[in-house]
Amino acid sequence: MGYIEDYPKQYKDCAWLDFGTLERFMKDALMAYGVPEKDAEIVGDVLIESDKRGIDSHGIGRLKPIYLDRIDAGTQSPTTKIDILKDEKAVAVLDGNNGMGHVVSHKAMSMAIDKAKEYGIGMTVVRHSTHYGIAGYYATMATKQNMIGITGTNARPSIAPTFGVENMLGTNPLTFGMPTDEEFPFVLDCATSVSQRGKIEVYGRAGKDLPEGWVIDENGKTRTDTAQVLIDLTKGKAALTPLGGLGELTGGYKGFGYATVVEILSTALQDNDYMKMLNGVDENGKPKPILLGHFFIAIDPSKFMGVELFKKITGTILRELRASKKAPGQERIFTAGEKEYLAWQYRKEHGCPVPVSLQKNMIDIRDRFHLDYRFPFEK
Repeated sequence: MGYIEDYPKQYKDCAWLDFGTLERFMKDALMAYGVPEKDAEIVGDVLIESDKRGIDSHGIGRLKPIYLDRIDAGTQSPTTKIDILKDEKAVAVLDGNNGMGHVVSHKAMSMAIDKAKEYGIGMTVVRHSTHYGIAGYYATMATKQNMIGITGTNARPSIAPTFGVENMLGTNPLTFGMPTDEEFPFVLDCATSVSQRGKIEVYGRAGKDLPEGWVIDENGKTRTDTAQVLIDLTKGKAALTPLGGLGELTGGYKGFGYATVVEILSTALQDNDYMKMLNGVDENGKPKPILLGHFFIAIDPSKFMGVELFKKITGTILRELRASKKAPGQERIFTAGEKEYLAWQYRKEHGCPVPVSLQKNMIDIRDRFHLDYRFPFEK
C-alpha cells in the first residue's frame, strides 16, 4: 500500500469513524443549522469525499470552522438561491447568492457536463459563491461521465507575489481530472501555493510546527509557529509562498502566475470580487461575506478521437511514468490521484481518522442541537 502503511503511526491519536456515520452526522448538523435536506446531502457528499480520499484538510475538519461558524455569524446563508444569469450554448453564468458553495458548484459542473455532451466542451462560471470544498470533487464529476473536468476558484488573500511579502492572492487551485483505463482517474487537485491554509490547520490540530518555506512574515523571513500563523494570515502579517517557493531560482514566479490565472478566471468572466475584496471584513473591521468565484470546464473526448483511445493513452502514460527509474532509496513513483485511491481503499475498511479537537467539535454540535448520536470515541 506504500505510504498507507504509515497510517497507524500517522493517526495514532485519532478515533476512526466509518463513512456512513460521518456523512450522516455532517448532513444532520448542516440541517440543524438551516441547510435544506437536499442541499445538506450535496455538501455532506463533497465533505465525505475529501475524507475518503485522505484529504483531511477539507472534510469533517472544515465543517464547523468554515461552514457552520459562518452561518452562525450571519456571513453565509444556509439556503442557496441559484440565479442563472446567462445560458448560451456552451457557456453559462450562475450566481450563488452567498449560499453553500458546494450546491451552486454541483449545479454548475452538471451544466458544463451537459453542454459538453452536446457541443464537445462546456464552461460555466459562478459568482457570489462561498468555499466549495475540494476542487477535485467537481473534476471527478466529469471523469465519471468519461469526460475531462477542469475547475478553479479564488479564495481569501494568502499568497504573496514573487518578490513581495503582502498576501494578495488566494491559494487558488487549478484542478484537472481525466478518465483513464485504470481503476482510478488522473486527478491533479492542488493549491498554487507551496502549501495551503487547510494543511496548516491540520498541523495546528496536531500541535506541530510548520516546515520552513511555507510561510513568510512581513520581512520575507520564514515562519514555522503554526498557531500564530493561522491568526496572522487573516491579519496580513503572514503570507504563503507561491508554488515553487521564494524568488525565481526555484520557480516561484510559476506558482504566482498560475494563481493569477485562476484569480482572473474566477472573477473577470463573472464580475466577482477579487484579492483584497475577499478579506472577510468591512471598513469598520466587522465580518462580512467572502464572495468567491469559480469556473468549471467539461470536455468530451468522444468528440475528438474517441473515449476509449483517450483513456488507453492516458493510462499508458501514467503506467510508464510509474514504471520509470526510481531515485535511490525510493520504492515507488505515484501519479496524481493514485494516493487518494489508495487512501480510499484503506479507509473504506477502517474508516476516517478524527483527531481529539474534531471529536470535541462533533460532541458540541450534537449537544447543542440534541442530535441522536453516541460516538465510539466517547467514554
